[in-house]
Amino acid sequence: MAANANRPALIALTALAPIAWGSTYAVTTEFLPADRPLFTGVMRALPAGLLLLAAARVLPRGAWWGKAAVLGALNIGAFFPLLFLSAYRLPGGMAAVVGSVGPLFVAGLAALLLGDRPTLRTLLTGVAAALGVSLVVLKAAGALDAVGVLAALAATASMSTGTVLTKRWGRPDGVGPLALTAWQLTAGGLLIVPVALLVEGAPPALDSRAVGGYLYLALANTAVAYWLWFRGIGRLSATQVTFLGPLSPLTAAGIGWAALGQSLTPVQVAGMVLAFGATVFGQVGPHGGRPTAPAGSFSSSERSGRKDSMDVTVPALRR
Repeated sequence: MAANANRPALIALTALAPIAWGSTYAVTTEFLPADRPLFTGVMRALPAGLLLLAAARVLPRGAWWGKAAVLGALNIGAFFPLLFLSAYRLPGGMAAVVGSVGPLFVAGLAALLLGDRPTLRTLLTGVAAALGVSLVVLKAAGALDAVGVLAALAATASMSTGTVLTKRWGRPDGVGPLALTAWQLTAGGLLIVPVALLVEGAPPALDSRAVGGYLYLALANTAVAYWLWFRGIGRLSATQVTFLGPLSPLTAAGIGWAALGQSLTPVQVAGMVLAFGATVFGQVGPHGGRPTAPAGSFSSSERSGRKDSMDVTVPALRR
């Protein structure tokens, strides 16, 4: 009963993560150096990971060195570069539309890896969420770039797989979500470093606005947001968590309208209502997944068996 009573608060706290990610596009365009997406990825992930690692004071042990590296690669290290690549090669909003099919990816992977069979309700809600996001961010444009589409699909598949594996593997005994987040951000950031140096060269000179922007991205937008996200994955079903994803492009669209002077058409407003409705609908009613419990309540053997938007020229900066 207590767990059910606390579930709305848990959902609301988890929802703060995609809401924070929705501010990334505005911060990037208004405060950060142009055309340095990989450097931005490093500055988001690595300082945040090291800060949380210092706070948690817990390192992986045994098989968790490999698991943390895999999760860090899927959720951060591969996800960020693929996301930025798709954003720069696809017309405005298309990368966000491809990313909005994440709930459907997660539903399929949860069936495969967690034994959680998707319901018709889940599939229809996922389609509605994708349609709503497409109405908000999709603009008329020319032919699609095949590399961009593949990168967007790969980014969505990467984050979806990371979400489901995070759910399947849980956490080691005595390790909280803070440490798990630290491991993934650090591993992912370290993976991006050589790619950023190879593709973009030396780091750019930073003024005070850029320093402030990177501090916000590293602390609120990444350290806190990913901690809330992975904490939510540990306590909610994978499907519930991923249905919070559309809040990111919706937040970005709202910031564009309120702070950047961008207009919203009636079609975009209708899309926002549809996507938000799908997000809420995805949190209520029956869910196929088994009940969750905090890490440490399962033995090691049990755990192993269980297991932006707006005008968006860079929509995928939402995470």
